Amino acid sequence: MKVPFMNLSKQYLNLRSEIDEAISNVIDKSAFIRGPYVETFESEFAEAMQMTHCLSCANGTDALYIALKCLDLCPGEEVIVPAMSWISTSETVSQAGGRVVFCDIDPISYTLCIEDLRKKITDKTVGIIPVHLYGHPAAMNEIKTIADSEGLWIIEDCAQAHMATIENQIVGSWSAVASYSFYPGKNLGAMGDAGALLTENVELLKRMTMFARHGGLVKGEHEIEGINSRMDGMQAAILSVKLKHLKDWTKKRREQAAYYNEAFESLDELIVPKELSGSNSAWHLYVIKTNNRQELAAYLKAHGIETNINYPKELPSLPCYKHLGYHHDDFPVAHELAKKCLSLPLFPEMKVSEQEYVVEHINKYFQEK
Repeated sequence: MKVPFMNLSKQYLNLRSEIDEAISNVIDKSAFIRGPYVETFESEFAEAMQMTHCLSCANGTDALYIALKCLDLCPGEEVIVPAMSWISTSETVSQAGGRVVFCDIDPISYTLCIEDLRKKITDKTVGIIPVHLYGHPAAMNEIKTIADSEGLWIIEDCAQAHMATIENQIVGSWSAVASYSFYPGKNLGAMGDAGALLTENVELLKRMTMFARHGGLVKGEHEIEGINSRMDGMQAAILSVKLKHLKDWTKKRREQAAYYNEAFESLDELIVPKELSGSNSAWHLYVIKTNNRQELAAYLKAHGIETNINYPKELPSLPCYKHLGYHHDDFPVAHELAKKCLSLPLFPEMKVSEQEYVVEHINKYFQEK
């Protein structure tokens, strides 16, 4: 048996008639850039995420950059981000003119460590970007309390956390603005790049919309210098089709994660992911920790099981941040995760037999050691 890490082709085949019709409609109406399909998706996505306003854009990285620029980040101002994430979270702070300050992660949820967050706040700190890593919600109650007391804004990076919840409240609604990615492999993925921003702030929405459209709300009238970051009609139409299935897909991911957790409960050689109390992960990734990562990954590959490493280095250890002078010991939890993490196959279309096959061979590997 071969078990892929994910199967986007199967997802398409399951929705082929709906997606093909959506694509055909866009072509028939030549609605390639913005237009009715984009507006419809923005409305649908905001409603699904229990928010009021949605601004679509070209990708999740642009979403973060747009938010940072429109929150008036100034040169030298500090923004705290987790040491473990995809580089978009940190590079956009630098690109927007700010200074990145890394914070270690929580050993349970792999999201921002509250204790270290408090230590990293200075008189130059203006904002915090919590990342709901792997789909696990960050401790937003505590983060919001700290931010409010210090007068800081929050951007929630929800790129991996579509429909994750904290106390039955969907992530993204705890902050000034939330960013989303619809990269094809995400829980809600386009067939190309796409992203979005959600907010309750009408004035912020206006500024972000203007900035993302060359600095103007009316074509040819540019009030400021902006950028060109738009979701195309094709991706919007495809996302509208997939959005109808997101709730069911999330339920399946949670069931699969629960199956893995129970199956590996007695294996002392690996640590299974956990959720913070009161939260429900979107389970974008199922990430275990083990001292035998390379050997286990090779063993599984030899038996037709694909795995992945998300991510092999904590952000402060990347060459592009060498100038900041950080050391591994500054972020012990993130560094340990980078050394030991291994992502197992988990996707809504995964068969029970495929998941059983993965569990069987992980158990066999440790029995044979």
